[in-house]
Amino acid sequence: MKQIDIVVPCYNEEEVLVAFYETTNGIVSKIPDYDFHYIFVDDGSQDLTLHLLKGLSNQYANVDYISFAKNFGKEPAMYAGLSHSTGDYCIIMDADLQHPPALIPEMVLAVEEGYDCCAAYRLNRKGEAPIRSFFSRQFYKVNNALTSTKMPYGAVDFRIMSHAMVEAIISLQEVERFSKGIFSYVGFSVKWIGYENVERTMGQTKWKLRSLLAYAMDGITAFSVKPLHFVSIMGCLISFFAIIYALYIFVKAVILGVDLPGYTSTICLVLFLGGVIEFSLGIISEYLCRIFVEIKNRPIYIAKENTLTSKDKKKKKHGNDKKKKKKNEEFYQINEPEN
Repeated sequence: MKQIDIVVPCYNEEEVLVAFYETTNGIVSKIPDYDFHYIFVDDGSQDLTLHLLKGLSNQYANVDYISFAKNFGKEPAMYAGLSHSTGDYCIIMDADLQHPPALIPEMVLAVEEGYDCCAAYRLNRKGEAPIRSFFSRQFYKVNNALTSTKMPYGAVDFRIMSHAMVEAIISLQEVERFSKGIFSYVGFSVKWIGYENVERTMGQTKWKLRSLLAYAMDGITAFSVKPLHFVSIMGCLISFFAIIYALYIFVKAVILGVDLPGYTSTICLVLFLGGVIEFSLGIISEYLCRIFVEIKNRPIYIAKENTLTSKDKKKKKHGNDKKKKKKNEEFYQINEPEN
């Protein structure tokens, strides 16, 4: 049987965790010829999430978990789960049931057809605040215009991937990760399936508008240098118009003499150029921030507990003990004294 790992990032999900496992497992257990294994990643939760994960891991053989030493974020959580995936395929999905588990059978059929990945996208954003939906639409438009990592509107992290694609993703070691862009960057054949937006019925969303805007900025700066090109072009245009305006003032002064009026236009130009300079420095600073973070070469995450590691160690020790025992038996057989 082929194995499919299900990576589930969790942050303060005590209200939905058990319901997620029961709902998802009820669906995937009906898919023949596949063995499903859960890798929950506790992203430094402050509630009973870790306690529940320990209970699930003790109760069910197909459940493992990784627990972070603090809250590192969803991106490092996904990376941690993917880096521990050893299955033929790997699924990434959220624990809040807004990624419908009912899509998993269709996703499995897609990879059986030969696709390396089957990804989901929302057909609409029913139930969300209008301002959030507006900014979401603008992000996809701006991202697709500025970067080569094209994404359909409403693309989410919910997807199934081949092991080869997972290996390609975890080979990218950047600390400031933007997985939606990384999924597109590594390539591979992808089939997209749409689904109606599912409102969260339990718990509360951990994404605020401010964090979403920061996430969008990370996505654009991670895969595009066009904002820097824009600053360069804008600087050239402003310099060109400044020269034209200077010539105009010179010619006017020669023909008509010194013109004292112009205080208002001067102030407007100074304020405009000052704003342009600050805007340009802001864009450059975003890239400098990314360089500053990356060159420190800090780990993407720090785990304090990991059932996968402990099980691997037990398996390895058990395997070594068997090899040692076999070697000793062979030794005694060879060196058995003759009667």
